[in-house]
Amino acid sequence: MRPSGRKTHEMRPVTIETGVSRHAEGSCLIRVGETAVLCTASIDEKVPGFLKNKGHGWVTAEYGMLPRATHTRMRREAKEGQSGRTQEIQRLIGRCLRAGVDKVALGERQIVVDCDVIQADGGTRCAAITGGWVALRIAANRLLKAGLVTSDPLSAPVSAVSCGIYAGQPILDLDYPEDSEAGVDGNFVMTGGRLIEVQMAAEGATFSREEMDRLLELAADGTAALAAIQLAAVE
Repeated sequence: MRPSGRKTHEMRPVTIETGVSRHAEGSCLIRVGETAVLCTASIDEKVPGFLKNKGHGWVTAEYGMLPRATHTRMRREAKEGQSGRTQEIQRLIGRCLRAGVDKVALGERQIVVDCDVIQADGGTRCAAITGGWVALRIAANRLLKAGLVTSDPLSAPVSAVSCGIYAGQPILDLDYPEDSEAGVDGNFVMTGGRLIEVQMAAEGATFSREEMDRLLELAADGTAALAAIQLAAVE
């Protein structure tokens, strides 16, 4: 039995509220159970120096957690410097979102997606990727409406979900109590039914090929459900 009482294939409730930042070109607040992440997308009409005059754009991301997003207060990284975990997560978000972008269609501009964790209860990076795509989609819609791009730079939604093995059972969408005790933990990022990235590791227990296949099946179902929620949010 899962601590939350959910079935092995059951996700936490997911809501996405758009337009939460009046200044950002795209924004949303995504809630996955008790995890909440504010995602904003900002359009910059220039690209990083290494892409100047290359004929295409860029998407990058930044990620952070508010001091009381967790059970005990954390020091602000603006004061202490970014941790290795933060750097790894924001690089993950950036490259996953870029996988769903036609950078030539975007033109020579950059979109920065900021993901700020307001409350953490497991799966913050997955929520950030899922909500980050929604903010990015809204920003791209603005470019299309303004005639600044002639073709849509985004295709299918990019969504992410965690899967793992808890108490010997493959489960979908781990919350913090499950994540902290799971024998196997993984994050799956997909778009249009195809994998972008898989982060998978045993944490005290090994896993079989059959269990891995089951986790992939759960992830495919979970990301498909998230994609439907993402599309509903932007429509």
